[in-house]
Amino acid sequence: MQPLVHEVFELEAKLCYAFVDPTRILILYALHERPRNVTELTADLGISQPTTSRHLKILRDHGLVRTTRRGAIITYELADDRLIEALNLLGAVLRDQLAYKVSMISEMQSISI
Repeated sequence: MQPLVHEVFELEAKLCYAFVDPTRILILYALHERPRNVTELTADLGISQPTTSRHLKILRDHGLVRTTRRGAIITYELADDRLIEALNLLGAVLRDQLAYKVSMISEMQSISI
């Protein structure tokens, strides 16, 4: 494999790391609705402030969110709306996989009767 191609794959893997935790996915969907600060995200998602801040740092470090500062308040927003399109596409793949598994179970149950 060419070094540049390998480097691109490494960057893609690092980007995907940001999607590993369900809390980060919730945060991304919340920010898709509208920009919010840590206090708003904490209240809206029902998670602690330290947890929210930790996840926002990871999302920011991976370039998925950007910030705007007004005085002491930092507001977070999605860096690119296509992130939600990607998450929705992954969700569709997951639903198809689950539907396939359900159909296989149903088929197996009908055979054993």
